Amino acid sequence: MSSSHSDAPATKGSGAGPRRIGDVWQRLGLNGGFSGTDSRSWQGFRYAYLMAALIVGVINTLNVMSDTHDWPHVSLVEPLIWEGSSWLTVMAFFWIVWLAWRVAPFDVRPRWWLLIHIPAALLFSLAHVSGFVALRILAYRMLGAHYHVGHFWSGFLYELRKDGFSYVMFLAGFALIRHLLRQLRPAPALASSPATFDIRDGAKLTRVLLADILAVSSGIYLDRFLRRQSLNSLTAFPRKIASS
Repeated sequence: MSSSHSDAPATKGSGAGPRRIGDVWQRLGLNGGFSGTDSRSWQGFRYAYLMAALIVGVINTLNVMSDTHDWPHVSLVEPLIWEGSSWLTVMAFFWIVWLAWRVAPFDVRPRWWLLIHIPAALLFSLAHVSGFVALRILAYRMLGAHYHVGHFWSGFLYELRKDGFSYVMFLAGFALIRHLLRQLRPAPALASSPATFDIRDGAKLTRVLLADILAVSSGIYLDRFLRRQSLNSLTAFPRKIASS
């Protein structure tokens, strides 16, 4: 008696942990569907990532063109390193914005959960700036040159304004993609009414469910009553299967 009583809580406790962890992963879009099997969250992330890669890539390309125009004495390689490192780090840390959105979308309850986006935006900007600085230092060293970093925190505050704007635009893109996916979701099929069969006896018409018909021989046997009628008379009238 005592052993069976002690086993029950242990079984419940062992299953509660994985279930809670699974709920967290599902909310973040990192459940089993993250590998691409039946997960609308993974589909939304894929579309958002591709859209961000395209838009950020276009902006960086325009910046390369602007840099080569403003500094004609600078070779094309340097603007490519500057903007390429920025693009790579944005896409490498894009998941920070996505996870924050999954935890606290715009329609989240309670509203104070939206405060999650403030530290998430700071973390995203810090990762972005640190990442592209490290990549630029590495690229310049590979070319036998030196990349001058300058004062990190003043540069970080400058980049934070741009990253904050990008962060908000990413959230807006997530909301737009989610709305479009909901619009494209097929409407649930209406439950069909049970099929019926009309039995005519002169002017009298009896409608019965096909599920109630047990057998058809010299008459129609139902689970509620017996209606005897020749098969020839039945075939003389059209059979009706309707959905009310």
